[in-house]
Amino acid sequence: MELYFDLIFVFAMREVAHGIVEEPDWARVFGALGLFATLWWTWIGFAVLYNRQGDDRLATYRLLVLAGTIPCAIAATQAHHAFERHPAGFALALAGARLVLAVAFLLGGRSGPEARRTGWSYLASAAIFALSAALDGPWCYVLWAVALVQEAGFLLLGDRRDQPRERSRTARLRALFKPPANARLAVDAGHLAERFGLFMIILLGELVIAVGVAAVGRQHQDTGYWLSVSGGFVLAAALWWVYFDSAADVNERLLRLSGGNPALAYSLYAGGHLLPAFSLLLIAASVDLSLHEDPPGTAPWFVTVGMAVYFGGTRAFSSPARSAWVRLLRLLATAATVCLALLGLVLPAPGVVVAAAAWAVGAAVLVTVLRRDRLGRVDADPMAFLRDR
Repeated sequence: MELYFDLIFVFAMREVAHGIVEEPDWARVFGALGLFATLWWTWIGFAVLYNRQGDDRLATYRLLVLAGTIPCAIAATQAHHAFERHPAGFALALAGARLVLAVAFLLGGRSGPEARRTGWSYLASAAIFALSAALDGPWCYVLWAVALVQEAGFLLLGDRRDQPRERSRTARLRALFKPPANARLAVDAGHLAERFGLFMIILLGELVIAVGVAAVGRQHQDTGYWLSVSGGFVLAAALWWVYFDSAADVNERLLRLSGGNPALAYSLYAGGHLLPAFSLLLIAASVDLSLHEDPPGTAPWFVTVGMAVYFGGTRAFSSPARSAWVRLLRLLATAATVCLALLGLVLPAPGVVVAAAAWAVGAAVLVTVLRRDRLGRVDADPMAFLRDR
């Protein structure tokens, strides 16, 4: 059921990436991030719905998820209009998706009052998105931000309202590793890890498609052509390795050890994956641009900045040591990732892609070397591991 639902977002992500390719400047990148965030939180709403209440034996939830695919698909078709500052169709489609989520959570009586509060929150978001369709200019996007913030708070953080506010960092970390008082609010760690892993696969798929489409469009198949195409595919494989060989397992273990704490799920997945996930979309768009016959000057920077954000989000350069030298080395590694774009001064854009692929392979090797130590530290003292991150 959920794999079918994800097909809609394959199309949606492609449209957002295409928006960057059409107008490759930083203003368009930030606009794409805004559209991505709205789609991201829409997808998360359905992921959490099924995590807490879904059951393939219950036709009600299957029908609701199927119903949700319709407004989500319409939103995907309207993404390019949103880029052109005509967001009404996109906003109304997102309002429809939230109306479906509101009905689904309000029907979830077995999850108690928290589910009903989440349902009312989605009703409020649906109204806000519908209202934004009547507005022009920045106020439309301000309303989107308001809707996303309030629904995110209810979705995975609603059970924290009645808890005392912890001031020290140690106390806050300790609270993250307490199972929720209401067992019905516990997050299924295995299911959530699988869902977010599949979404990362969708985004890596955009990179594979970008390489393939750009390769088909090239007329001259010389040595540089084969190097750039191979480099693009190697880059995709290395980025897959960086996430799934370490970060995916670490996040799932942390959430399991917390007893499915919703606030930790929010930190690790809903909020923690947002920028790394978008960075994959940015890398896909930039590789597409780099393999064009006449790539823009921003293409190498899109690749390297995207990689730096991805490595930061997946903690590829993290280390158990906490010395100042280690922190400095991490900072230098991040800066070196970004500065790979300077190779564009002496190499064509496809050459930068090849260099980025080689750098990503090095990061994958580092992740593999540190994998056992990271997992051991998680099992030994998850609070200390999270504090050191």
